[in-house]
Amino acid sequence: MPGTSQVKRSTLRQQIADALRDEVLAGRLPAGQQFTVKEMAEQYGVSATPVREALLDLCAQGLLDVEEHRGYRVHEFTIGDYRDMVEARTLIVEGMFRRSVAAALDTTTPQALASVRRRAESAERAARGGDLDVLIGYDLRFWRELSGLVGNSYISGILERVRVQSWVFSVPYLRRAADLRGRLWADHCELVEAITRRDIKAAEEIVTAYNAHSIMLIESLPEPGSKASS
Repeated sequence: MPGTSQVKRSTLRQQIADALRDEVLAGRLPAGQQFTVKEMAEQYGVSATPVREALLDLCAQGLLDVEEHRGYRVHEFTIGDYRDMVEARTLIVEGMFRRSVAAALDTTTPQALASVRRRAESAERAARGGDLDVLIGYDLRFWRELSGLVGNSYISGILERVRVQSWVFSVPYLRRAADLRGRLWADHCELVEAITRRDIKAAEEIVTAYNAHSIMLIESLPEPGSKASS
């Protein structure tokens, strides 16, 4: 069948990119770690071509850096970068609330809203329980589905990129905490309810409080690599 090999290669490329992104998100590929295409191809038991393509995809997402003649390095974000990420996601979400969400709700199906609520409930449970690994997955899905209500793939894509980068930076800090129960933001459901009743002011206040909480939490934790523990 014409094109079958290309489809398989593209699928493998995406699978590898997703797997590596998860490794970076979880902190198993920590900031600054170097590796080569050959090492990753051997690890996944595949040829170099889909690995190279996957790594370039992650470079485009800002998660990896290319090092000439040395391979790739996991990008090292700074606290200044994190503050900028928080500001960026604030502007994206507030713009989405003000211009798009209210109108989008007129055409959103009950099933779509119910799905967003389920993601919110799952993310909230994980946050309250301090289960970081579970929270990351549900939190990303929650914001992906919430922004998807707008029907603008560019907005969804940009927000996803910023949120992934935010988690990549914050995870090593959060893992320094002795216990995250009660310390992680867990107002996903409250945000959904504010949006559902078209209370944009309340939604913006929730997001503002969330972002302030995010920065305060990170600044309260010891830097990765330090001996202090929280």
